[in-house]
Amino acid sequence: MTIRRPAADAAPDQERLILEVFQGRPGAVVSGEELRGILGISRTAVWKHINNLRRHGIRLVTVPARGYRLEAAGDVLVQAAVAAGLTTKRLGSRIICFAETGSTNVEAARLADEGAVEGTVVLADGQSQGKGRLGRQWVSPPGVNLYCSVILRPAILPQSAVHLTYLSAVAVARAIGTISSLKPRIKWPNDILIDGCKVAGLLNELNAETDRVNYVVLGIGVNLNMTADQFPADLRSPATSLLLASGEKVDRVAFAQLLLKELDDLYDIFLKDGYAPIRRLWLEQGRMLGCLVQVDLGNNRPFTGMVTGLDEMGALLVRRDDGGEERIVAGDVRVLAEGSHAAGH
Repeated sequence: MTIRRPAADAAPDQERLILEVFQGRPGAVVSGEELRGILGISRTAVWKHINNLRRHGIRLVTVPARGYRLEAAGDVLVQAAVAAGLTTKRLGSRIICFAETGSTNVEAARLADEGAVEGTVVLADGQSQGKGRLGRQWVSPPGVNLYCSVILRPAILPQSAVHLTYLSAVAVARAIGTISSLKPRIKWPNDILIDGCKVAGLLNELNAETDRVNYVVLGIGVNLNMTADQFPADLRSPATSLLLASGEKVDRVAFAQLLLKELDDLYDIFLKDGYAPIRRLWLEQGRMLGCLVQVDLGNNRPFTGMVTGLDEMGALLVRRDDGGEERIVAGDVRVLAEGSHAAGH
């Protein structure tokens, strides 16, 4: 049975504000009386919020006769920590964190069906039934990675929802490139690779009618601090984590905030200017133009060719060795040799 234990599902805004006060004054001691005045609540309520934050791993130490000092926020995904200092327009309007859940995508879809607002974010410390593409499992050990699902309600036609997959991929790659010295690339359609090994995967799920989108759930899993022994031995393709690839541990809260900001900025561009700028950014970040690839359509007849672009519906365009043009809408694509990336599609 899946245990659903919200790590901070009902965490009030006061706890976010408390963290923002301490983050704005690194190393400072802040009295309970000052916090009471800032938040407009009783000293008893301040004490309760401090203790709740401590229970979730936030190291707020008591300085006798003076107040509290933040020693470390801790690498814990709680609502107050993720929301503190988050500068997004839409994403993060509501943040729900689970210590453990079956799948953040399943939770997000349930919330969306119940009317959750656009920008609702579901995070989990661990997943017991993480979902990957084509019904595959996404291995989701607790305490080391980012498992995130975001609810969007764009006023677009259902056939355009696929564009959000490319938006998500660009956002993840950008976040990785910002928080580390690594240079990720996007493997069509939605895997993020570092040195040929998978570090992140996306699973976007659509709920729509014939002429309108009800909601889209952007599902994102990023291997941040997994160690080699936490990867299963039967993986279909090589996998890695940012820790293994860079040798440096990643702050999960900082990465979650960075990713949400990237998603928010790109979603704003998408709503204003459509798919074209997202497509251009995907091609730049993917670095697949001109590459020699092997394409497996699942028919036991893989072929090789050169990537020439990405079309308006997100299909990968590949020129076969025999000169024929293929439009790839589903299948596995593996880069065999780097290209010039000079194509102007």
